[in-house]
Amino acid sequence: MTGSEALIAQAISGIAVPVFQTLWGQGGKVLGLFGKTLDEKAKQAIFKASRQYAQNYTERHGILKVLGMREPVSLESVYTTVQFLDDAAIRSFESVETLETVYREAKQRSFQSKDCPKQAGITVANQKPYLMVLGSPGSGKSTFLRRMGLEALKGKKGKFKHACIPVLIELKTFNQGEIDIEHKIAEEFRICGFPSYQAFTAKALEQGKLLILLDGLDEVPTERMNQVIQHIQNFVDLHDKNRFIASCRVAAYRHNFRRFTDVAMAEFDDDQIENFISNWFGREPEIGQECWQKLNHEDNKAAKELTQTPLLLTLVCLLYQRSRKFPTNRATLYERALRVLLEEWAAEKGVFKDDVYKGLDTKRKEMMLSEIAHDAFQADHLFLPRREITDQIEELLAEMLPDETLIDGEAVLKSIEKQHGVLVQRAEGVYSFSHLTLQEYLTAQYIDDHRQIEKLVKEHLTDQRWREVFLLVSGLMRGGADELLLLMEKKAQTYINTPRLQALLRWADWITADSESDMKPVAKRAIALTYAHALAYSLANPSAYSFALANALADPSAYSFALVYSLALVLADAHAYSFALVLADAHAYAHAHALANALAITKAIDTTYNLKEFKIFKDTNLTVLIARLEVLKTQVPKNNQSLEKHQVFSVKILQTYLKCFNLTQKLINLPEAEAKAMSNYCYANSLMVRCKESAVRVSPKTWGTIEERMLRVPDNG
Repeated sequence: MTGSEALIAQAISGIAVPVFQTLWGQGGKVLGLFGKTLDEKAKQAIFKASRQYAQNYTERHGILKVLGMREPVSLESVYTTVQFLDDAAIRSFESVETLETVYREAKQRSFQSKDCPKQAGITVANQKPYLMVLGSPGSGKSTFLRRMGLEALKGKKGKFKHACIPVLIELKTFNQGEIDIEHKIAEEFRICGFPSYQAFTAKALEQGKLLILLDGLDEVPTERMNQVIQHIQNFVDLHDKNRFIASCRVAAYRHNFRRFTDVAMAEFDDDQIENFISNWFGREPEIGQECWQKLNHEDNKAAKELTQTPLLLTLVCLLYQRSRKFPTNRATLYERALRVLLEEWAAEKGVFKDDVYKGLDTKRKEMMLSEIAHDAFQADHLFLPRREITDQIEELLAEMLPDETLIDGEAVLKSIEKQHGVLVQRAEGVYSFSHLTLQEYLTAQYIDDHRQIEKLVKEHLTDQRWREVFLLVSGLMRGGADELLLLMEKKAQTYINTPRLQALLRWADWITADSESDMKPVAKRAIALTYAHALAYSLANPSAYSFALANALADPSAYSFALVYSLALVLADAHAYSFALVLADAHAYAHAHALANALAITKAIDTTYNLKEFKIFKDTNLTVLIARLEVLKTQVPKNNQSLEKHQVFSVKILQTYLKCFNLTQKLINLPEAEAKAMSNYCYANSLMVRCKESAVRVSPKTWGTIEERMLRVPDNG
């Protein structure tokens, strides 16, 4: 038995004919069509046809096999929720600027509001007799319709609470010939051997016993769209006792189904993503758990964004299934995702291609989209007016397709939006890329294609909005990312141009050089700088409580400490990371009252013991430091003593540390301008390490030289 056959057999065993039994089980009648009762022969014929219908539905609509999957998976493993369109809210936006503001205030990378209330799809389908399901390509619209049909076939055992026979009609079949929904339904019953199938269809429609699933309104050819819509409207009006669920891409919908409630497919949340992965690797649960854990790693944060739609989540699972890891070069993953949207998805769905120009192939579409993405990202625009996009399309295609005399930018935009979903209409006449990640990838592609690496570094090195673009550019540079890294290093060195900053770097180099630790020298320097800044923070905030520093740690853009801390995480191992966190907490606790000061001393002693084991620093007597801290532990002020005395005591703890590590307050208490410069310097170095990891190729000699100079004063300094 093949994998597909096994899935079908399993599905049929649960479905069989429950919904049909409901319809013909009362006194042997079937919709009042065959008289008062059925004889045994007629009953067996209908029973056989019912089983055949369930089998046909399951074979055609109950399994998922896309993107070159070797084995199918059951639709039962895919859970999809829908949410009501926040139509009133999005249409209330008066301008592109307002959309930009709302997105940025939300402080998230997703274009879909996390606050929009969600309801389970089955709940909505049970409540609404006429439902229009909207979504982008690969968002799970067709899967949702098919699953509703499977639930209906289960009868009372299923989650669909209405006794209806599901009939799924792919609207793309109306690309030519007569448009006749009733005939399509009757054909489904005919091929399964139902007696008097036409009369059976008419009676079922009359009594409202059908769940009619109209899939893919957007897949109807443009020239027939109005005709199909009118036929559907008339059919629903004529047979309004039945239940209807239709699907359409947002880009193609005209909001002209007056009876229908519009709902939009919600992006997958973490629970759904984890559930999908778990079911995908159902026979190997340990691999599924491993995949989910790796997907949540910081290194795969951008990759996880793609998994919010079932189609691209399927792609991610397939890639992981083949190699047990995600592509080390993230650009490879996004390139594959873009190709899925531009080529494979439309092909697998059999979407009627409405290409406006023969010469507008996938490569030219990519080039055109990359320039649109780059220009918008450069201008810090995520939302674009239709007119601006169409003007740019016409200008670009005039260069790419010089033989075309009349180029209609709006027609090209509609074609791309409808077929691929890379660009999505967010409000009337306002567009954005469907995923911020895709805009970043296309921006990086443009920079690599046009050799704008130097401009990228010069203008955006410390702009965290461009972080992903840097990482993607390094992954796209097939000849090697050496040039990018050397330019980043050169620019980073311009930030440490004051005597105090250079003295701080020399201290970190001196106190860690030739120490016993087997960490890389650059990792030891990173830990030293992290340590120095923890002390600086404590000295600058003598009345701060522990949560103040915790908040700084939680915000990756918070001042220079978090950036140095991030660098320590990147360059050092897990032990060093743990140490940095414990140390910071210890000093933060030291600013509170008696209990906090006592806890700070205890933590400080424990941390120093750990520090002694790491052997990062040289010329520091940590045994003496521990002894002094033990003495201070006996001198913690009482609760009834003044706040000033507690603050003085916490400073005394820190002064003890400064003396041990040959530091001074003047060296580590940086003025605002120098603190900002150090912040930029540390961020640039951290980004360099990430870019090296993302690159396809880097010369070991080049990286070895960069690493040797990292977090040190340049020779010409």
